Amino acid sequence: MANLWVQILQGDGAPREMVARAPVWIGRGEDCAVRLRQWRVARRHACLSVVDGRVAIEDAGSLLGTEVNGRRISECSALLAEDDILIGGARLRVALAPPSASPAPAKPSVADAGAPATAPPAAPMATPKPKADDPAAREAAPQPMGSAIEAEALRWRQRLQARLVEAMDLRRRDIAGMSDAALRAEADRLLESLVAEAAADLPPGIDTRSLRREVLDEAVGLGPLERLLADPTVSEIMVNRHDEVFIERAGRLMRHPAGFSSERSVQAILQRIVAPLGRRIDEASPMVDARLADGSRVNAVIAPIALRGASLTIRKFPARRLQLDDLLRAGAMDAAMASVLRCCVRERLNVVVSGGTGAGKTTLLNVLSGFIPPGERIVTIEDAAELRLQHEHLVSLEARPANLEGRGVVTIRDLVRNALRMRPDRIIVGECRGAEALDMLQAMNTGHEGSLTTLHANTPRDALARLETMILMAGMELPLAAVREQIASSIDVIVQQARDAGGVRRVTAIVEVVGLESGRFQLQEWFRYEPAHGGSFVGTGLLPSFLGEWQARGVELPAALFEGRTPAGEGR
Repeated sequence: MANLWVQILQGDGAPREMVARAPVWIGRGEDCAVRLRQWRVARRHACLSVVDGRVAIEDAGSLLGTEVNGRRISECSALLAEDDILIGGARLRVALAPPSASPAPAKPSVADAGAPATAPPAAPMATPKPKADDPAAREAAPQPMGSAIEAEALRWRQRLQARLVEAMDLRRRDIAGMSDAALRAEADRLLESLVAEAAADLPPGIDTRSLRREVLDEAVGLGPLERLLADPTVSEIMVNRHDEVFIERAGRLMRHPAGFSSERSVQAILQRIVAPLGRRIDEASPMVDARLADGSRVNAVIAPIALRGASLTIRKFPARRLQLDDLLRAGAMDAAMASVLRCCVRERLNVVVSGGTGAGKTTLLNVLSGFIPPGERIVTIEDAAELRLQHEHLVSLEARPANLEGRGVVTIRDLVRNALRMRPDRIIVGECRGAEALDMLQAMNTGHEGSLTTLHANTPRDALARLETMILMAGMELPLAAVREQIASSIDVIVQQARDAGGVRRVTAIVEVVGLESGRFQLQEWFRYEPAHGGSFVGTGLLPSFLGEWQARGVELPAALFEGRTPAGEGR
């Protein structure tokens, strides 16, 4: 029977190696030669064998599967020496062991023991390293290519990061009391010496400067996210798991080669994000909404509800606050729609911005808030603060989750109620998601006209139906007729946002809520977007019911604005 050499890497520790006689079972059961004690690993997860002189792997029908080079395998698959195997959170590499290698004792526990290698890997598993004092030999050595050099760089990132953390601990520095700049400078000095010490062992082809930067970013920053956050062309970052990152650029999703060195690194970065905000993410609270220092929105989900590992989504906002002219140039609306919306906000109509996820609701809400006269007092209420209002008289409130004891929670509804005692001229709720919708509508009906909010809905009529549902979630025994009367008397205008298949965000409808008739909402559409023939914004010719009242107050809003057709992209 052939012997197999197996290398296992878990977390940020050093790789562990062993030799075992084929077939080799991998799992968390005690009878497995390669034992991985993780909840994502089945009792018998996969089996390594030798078929026709080649190493092969077969998944044993596990729930989360086995991946080879990033692809999940469904049947017995032959392996090359450089192939990367992912099981749970552990990475493995396998090769035939040399004849002189002896198998490890029965039932070893590789993940627990941490024992040194019992035998060197077979020849294909590593590139011979020249002596440090022989430059000619180093240049002549074969250079690893493609995934091989990337895998080698990943292993060195993990090793250097573990050594850096150990070095910081040995110096007994008060990391909590250091500023971000001081901490980064201290880590950079230590890392420079660590890289110099390991220079002789680094494989040829690894860029030490890039390696050092990546280790530093992951140790004290946000790892591979640092460069993506600094890239103005990236609007969204999605980490599906530690080695799988997608981005949105120009409205299109694409895979990015960046990745974290391990699951533990993602967890550490999540703690680095949420800790300054007084929030937490752990097994007891595996979901969190947060924000970065630049205002970017963050959502994170970890095990046990994230089956493939920690998942992180970052919605970036432009460094420069977008203005109305930016939306016009981007074709998000035309000039007539912009003029009407400006009047709606200035004349204190209650406006709801409705749309799907990623449709641009928050961006439009920021732009609309810019139309509020400077002398008015604004109170903003959000779950995670992301609005960027440039207003002189502004109070920003943010909800708070429960602490470790399950106490101290402050909900959006609590904040809306409190805001009524703060003498606001306008109340802006970042997003209505639940029972706070009732308090928001009551505020609109009791002297706080001109309030703004957003909610998720695909059409204006769906938005009204969602408001009904959210009011009923408040737990008050209100008849449906009373709920609809409350909505009809509170909401004046609904602005519908959407994102098309090409990633372009635009206003697709502006609708007035006229009232109720036979228990049904009566809507009057002022503008709509028609996608046919390249797309255009169309004025329906219907005039606002309060246009006469506005004109009596001296507000000039020509009826001609509500007519005509403007090709999309020609908003100005």
